[in-house]
Amino acid sequence: MGPYKGVDVVSRAGRLVAAFRQAGGTVVLVRVERPNVAEQPPGSGFVPEMLPRTGDITVVKRTIGAFYGTDLAGQLRERAVETVVMAGIATTMGVESTARAASDHGFEVVFASDAMSGMTTLEHEHALTVTLPRFGEVLTTDEVLQRLG
Repeated sequence: MGPYKGVDVVSRAGRLVAAFRQAGGTVVLVRVERPNVAEQPPGSGFVPEMLPRTGDITVVKRTIGAFYGTDLAGQLRERAVETVVMAGIATTMGVESTARAASDHGFEVVFASDAMSGMTTLEHEHALTVTLPRFGEVLTTDEVLQRLG
């Protein structure tokens, strides 16, 4: 099991969402829809704590990352977003794939290291110390919130 439980990741991500909404920032909520399956597996939708609100961007991804095959980059540009703060599960899958694409699209990237988790502590820590710093800055949720405030 990874370094953080899902409930803890959701709690920290919820703090980020609330702070960005309060500051007038853009909130992007991503859910997965797997193609060619009769029924979407558990965990494919939004958790109750992360239900979209008016003004949020909602992305339904059908691949590992949130940019490919979606209009996320265009929606962010329409709102003049230059920096994206990333959280989610799993660190070495959706987060990492989306981060690479965000960088490819020219966005600055910040990672909330304790608002994401991997399948194992080892892969999560490797992502945070080796891979993700190549695409952006790795901070804790508290550090992100401090900078936002």
